Amino acid sequence: MSGKQHKYLKAEDVRRLKSYEFAPKALAEGYLAGRHPSHVRGASVEFHDYRQYVPGDDRALIDWRVYGRSDRYYLRTFEQETNMSCNILLDSSASMGFGEKISKLEYASFFTAALCYLVIHGTDRISLTLFDEQVRSYYPPGSTTRHLNQMLNALEDNHPGERTSVAAALNKCVPLFRRRGSIIVISDFLDDPAAIFQALAPFLHRGFRVHLCQILDPGEVNLKREGMTTFVDMESGQRVVAHAGAIRESYCAALQKHNHGLRELAARRQVDFVSVTTDMHYFELFDHLARE
Repeated sequence: MSGKQHKYLKAEDVRRLKSYEFAPKALAEGYLAGRHPSHVRGASVEFHDYRQYVPGDDRALIDWRVYGRSDRYYLRTFEQETNMSCNILLDSSASMGFGEKISKLEYASFFTAALCYLVIHGTDRISLTLFDEQVRSYYPPGSTTRHLNQMLNALEDNHPGERTSVAAALNKCVPLFRRRGSIIVISDFLDDPAAIFQALAPFLHRGFRVHLCQILDPGEVNLKREGMTTFVDMESGQRVVAHAGAIRESYCAALQKHNHGLRELAARRQVDFVSVTTDMHYFELFDHLARE
């Protein structure tokens, strides 16, 4: 990594992340490994390419003959190591800007930064898509420190945008995600569940492993406001004045019904779905994924 201090990947987090090892193949197969699988070199594994060494790589994978010719460290990569990619889609719509202590987008950005670091630290490939009702930015799969810095800079420059359309963003990504692997969608998923899963169908048909990480603010889960309150739709700007206590029960029931629909569709399609609130440490998302 460069010497720049990144907002969403702090030094203390990097130190803690060093105890984790992660491979997109693990998520593609439905589990988050506590240790990165060793790179087997049997007859079924074919040499793919060279990649320049970055700090943290396994020095045992360095090709010393290339070092002798170039005086630079390069790793030999193999087809088994590179046939999986981890693809992150980060919802950057207006609703993700909500948060009483930390916005949902900021929280999701911390998790995204950690995930990008872990995948690249494990010498694997990761892509990043920022979206609202359209794909706003796309960073194709890469595994270098430069690629990591580009994605971290993109997260810092990112901001809540327009309306949410998870389905529209997924449809745009169908031709972009060519290599089978894992897809992690990070969103509040305050969108039509049926449309989302219809858009996921092409990826599931092609063998992608899909993980949905829902980020919600505690205040919007429990509706802790009291008395007459002005509620503002962050995507339409519509304002509604209501007594929080009078609508709390029906509001919570509607949110629970929405999330139940998401969970039911996820279970039916063998998609992992986890929901967390921003008062939890984002590292807990890794533990949730491990249990899915």
